[in-house]
Amino acid sequence: MAPFFSGVLASLLALLIFNALTRTPQLTAEELNNVVASAMASATPRPADAALVYQIIQPSLVLIQTERDGENGEVDYGLGSGVIINADGNVLTSLHVVEDALSIELTFADGTKAEATILESQPEIDIALLGASVLPELFLPATIGNAGNLNVGDDAYVVGNPFGLYSSMSAGVISGFNRTFQPPNLDHPVQGLIQVDAAINPGNSGGPLLNRSGHVVGIVTGIINPTDESFFVGIGFAVPINQAAGGGGGAPPY
Repeated sequence: MAPFFSGVLASLLALLIFNALTRTPQLTAEELNNVVASAMASATPRPADAALVYQIIQPSLVLIQTERDGENGEVDYGLGSGVIINADGNVLTSLHVVEDALSIELTFADGTKAEATILESQPEIDIALLGASVLPELFLPATIGNAGNLNVGDDAYVVGNPFGLYSSMSAGVISGFNRTFQPPNLDHPVQGLIQVDAAINPGNSGGPLLNRSGHVVGIVTGIINPTDESFFVGIGFAVPINQAAGGGGGAPPY
């Protein structure tokens, strides 16, 4: 009988050891909560393209405020937008925003204010390059895209200061190419423009048109409204960045 009982005991001991080695460990409540939280975090969708585009361009956006001679000796105040285009902190904008201004004031994303002068202009395409008297301690030039890679139907984003509402964003699509538009304060039409349906209003002029990667593909120049009012009805225009940044040291060689 002794060998029999010895065999049984050995089998029981082996079974206990096997169970101890293969048994699934029990999670504590805290460990279980951590596992669930980690799984939910990994399943959280990434931000929408529009949110990412805004985060990319916002540090490069500039508010432009101008003063001009008005009627009866009064001063006319103007608003526009611009974008930092190179490592020198120069700002690209629409010429009609700053042309003939008595003073040009820039407000950068960190709140730094500076007087500005026109360094270069391209009247034929309504573009001006501004130099600031003072730059922020830290600033981030925008990334320049290639307007030549755009197609009708591509996502389009406009960021600017409509009606003085700083750093506002609108979204739409590329609607067409090679459009012609007569900007305000200019005596000639501008040709070869990009058409978009992202909302554009007074104060957006000079701001960036962006692709879904947050790269600048155009500079907003104006809108068409058949009622001759200055609010948006679905047709806006931008100068392709390949032309606009050519004189500003910001465009790559295409």
